[in-house]
Amino acid sequence: MIVKICGLNPARDVRLCIDLGVNFLGFVFYSKSPRNVDLKEIEKLKSYNKKNSQFVAVTINPSDEFIKNVVLGNFDYIQLHGSENKNRVKEIKLMGLKIIKAIKIKEEKDIYNYKNYDDADIILFDTPGMEKSIEFPKNLISKLPIGERYALAGSISQNNIENIKKLGVNFCDLSSSLESSTKIGYKDHQKIKKFINKVNEIKNKKRCTSN
Repeated sequence: MIVKICGLNPARDVRLCIDLGVNFLGFVFYSKSPRNVDLKEIEKLKSYNKKNSQFVAVTINPSDEFIKNVVLGNFDYIQLHGSENKNRVKEIKLMGLKIIKAIKIKEEKDIYNYKNYDDADIILFDTPGMEKSIEFPKNLISKLPIGERYALAGSISQNNIENIKKLGVNFCDLSSSLESSTKIGYKDHQKIKKFINKVNEIKNKKRCTSN
C-alpha cells in the first residue's frame, strides 16, 4: 500500500513522516486553506534527508511563475487540483516535474476522465469536497482502475483502510482524518503513527497468507 499524507507543515511533520516511511508528503499551496504553507517555510524542506519519501506541491491552476519560483528545485511532484486540461498538464510536465492529476468523482462517468491525462504520472481520484472530508462512494471504488498509478482520497482512515484495500486500492491519500480533533489543519502525530502501523499490519498479514 502506497501512502500519501497531505496538508503537512514543513517544520513540524516532515521528520516523522519520513521516519515512518510515508511515500508521498504533500504541502498545500492554497491561500483559503487552513493547511496553506507559508512560502518562507519552503527552505526548511531542503534540510531533510528524504530517504525514500517524495515531496509534493499541492496546487490549483498554478502559474508558470509559481512553478518556476516555488516548485522547481523544492518538490519532486506537483499535484494539480484545478481545471488543468491535457495540454496544460503536458506543458507543466515539460518544465521538469512529475505530475499528480486530481480528478473529482461525483458519478461513475467521471472516473473515465483519467484517460484524458496520459502525461500525468499519477491519477488521484477524489471527492468534490476539496479539503472537506467527504467519503468516496463505496460503490464506485471497485470501478476504479487498479495499479500503483491510481490513488484514492476521501475519508480514508485507520478504521476503513483494510476494507478499502480489499476493494483493490493500492494507493491512498489522507489529510483531515489524521488531524487534531480540536485544531483544523494541525496533524496529530499519534493518528499518523497508528495509521501507518495499521498499513504495515495489513502488509504483514498479506505476506503471511501468501507464504
